[in-house]
Parts: sequence; C-alpha cells; structure tokens
Amino acid sequence: MRVLLIEDDQRLARLVKRILEEEHFTVDVAHDGDTGLSLALHSVYDVAIIDWMLPERDGPAICRAIRAAHLPTALLLLTARGQLEDRVRGLDSGADDYLVKPFAFEELLARVRALSRRFTIVAGDPEELRSGDLVLDLRAHTARRGNHVLDLTVTEWNLLEYLLRNTGQTLTRQQILDYVWSYERDVQSTMVDVYISYLRRKLHISGRADPIRTVRGIGYRLEVIDV
Repeated sequence: MRVLLIEDDQRLARLVKRILEEEHFTVDVAHDGDTGLSLALHSVYDVAIIDWMLPERDGPAICRAIRAAHLPTALLLLTARGQLEDRVRGLDSGADDYLVKPFAFEELLARVRALSRRFTIVAGDPEELRSGDLVLDLRAHTARRGNHVLDLTVTEWNLLEYLLRNTGQTLTRQQILDYVWSYERDVQSTMVDVYISYLRRKLHISGRADPIRTVRGIGYRLEVIDV
C-alpha cells in the first residue's frame, strides 16, 4: 500500500515514515503543502496523512484540492486543534479521519489500516451502490440521483454509502456514528441528525419523495427508491 505523508516537522516525519515502512507500506514524504499536493495529484496513493499547519498550503486546502480532483485517496488529517468546530471544519474540507497531536503511533497505524480497508474495492465488492435512480460509483467516487450530480462532502458520502449498503434497514444513530465518524470518540449523536439534514437537501428533487425515513427514537432508514 502506498502512503503519502505531508508533514513539516522533519523529525516526526522521519519517525512516522520508519514506522509505516516497518509495516511494509511504501511511503513518500513532503515537507510543505505545495510539494505534497503536487505528489498527490500526479501519483497514486491509497492513503495521504496530512498535517494541518504546513508552509505554502495548509492541510484543509490540500484536502479540498484532492477532492476537487476526484481522487479516491483516503485522507487522514493530523492537527493540534482538538475543538469540535475544528474537527468539523477538517472533515468538511474532505478529510476522512482526524487525529489530534500528540498521538500514539499504534493508533495512527490502526487508522491508516482502517482507511485503506474502507477505500479499497476488493474482489466481490460492487463497483457501485444503487437504489432506483440514486447511484454511488465507488471506483470513480461520484454520486448522482437521476441526471443530477451530487456534490457531496466526504462525510456526506460516507453517510450515503452506509445507508445504501443497508437499504431498507433501520440504522441506529450509534451505528451510523460508529461507521461514518469511526474513531471520533467525542462526536455526539446529534451530528448524525445534522448530516442527515445536509444529505436530504442534496438528494431533494422536485416531485420526488425524500428517500430517507426518520424512525423516531431509533435512527434512520433509506427506503427502496422506485424509478
């Protein structure tokens, strides 16, 4: 598996690179945002580990640029910022996961492995998820409802993917929280409600029913969509 590490603290970058290579990952390193983004756009990586504060271009800006290029690379943002609003801003910039410094290397490795599993299409896994006119192309990382292309943040994408993988099944808020926000221990279940509302707005098409059903006191269910 190929990993891109963008970290301006050269001592930390050397340590992380060594630990990842001991786990048999292939690692490229950049020490500023512009160099890191250039590597991300011109090479193929399974996971990019990106520091928030970088010379030239910060981590969230790199995440946004990678997502704008529709690359399937999983993005892990490293930062000393631990407030909820900072985590939300980081995830909304396109990061798939978020790790606050200082961190244990064992946790970093666990998150990298989890991201690589989520973003790797294995034999037997579908290349797209579909319910009626709602389609997620997992290989191209694109979403559409009918002829409408859906411009989803990564958090919205992960939420819709989980709903589609469980079409017709009621999912509790905790199940959704565990899947979409994975290691984010401090995220409250109300975040699920917030992102369901975001997703509903993007799925809305005049004359078509809302496919997401609220199951009071439990959670949410994606109904089977008839075309």
